[in-house]
Amino acid sequence: MMDISEKVAFLKGLAEGLKLDAETPEGKVLYQIMDVLQDIAYQLEDVDTDLDGITDAVNDIDNSVADLEDAVFGEDGCDCGCEDEDMYEITCPKCGNSVVVDFDVISQGDMLCPNCGEPLEFDLSGIEEEEE
Repeated sequence: MMDISEKVAFLKGLAEGLKLDAETPEGKVLYQIMDVLQDIAYQLEDVDTDLDGITDAVNDIDNSVADLEDAVFGEDGCDCGCEDEDMYEITCPKCGNSVVVDFDVISQGDMLCPNCGEPLEFDLSGIEEEEE
C-alpha cells in the first residue's frame, strides 16, 4: 500500500502526464495544492517517526516499572501475604464507607469504622458454619 508521500508523487506524475500548464490559473492552483499536500505528507512522516519514538520510550518505562514492581513486591504482587487469606468487604451502615478486612479482624467480633468511628459488629455464625 502506498503511503501519503507516494500518493502525492503519483498525483504529481499524473498532472505532468496530463501536460497541465503551470502558467494557467487552474494549473497554478493544482500545482500549489500538490505542493501543500507534499508538505503535509512530510510533516506526517515526522509525526509518525516521533510517535514511534515516544511509543518505544513508554514501553521501556512500562517494562522498567514492571521490573521494579517485581523487585519490590515479588512476582506475585505485594509481599504482605494478603493473597493467602480470605478477605471480606464491610460497608459501614452510617457513612457507607467500605473497608476490606481479613478473617482475623472479623473474628474479634467488632471494630470501629475507620472513616466515622461507628462501632461495627460481626455475626460469625454464618462464617463458622461454612468452615465446618
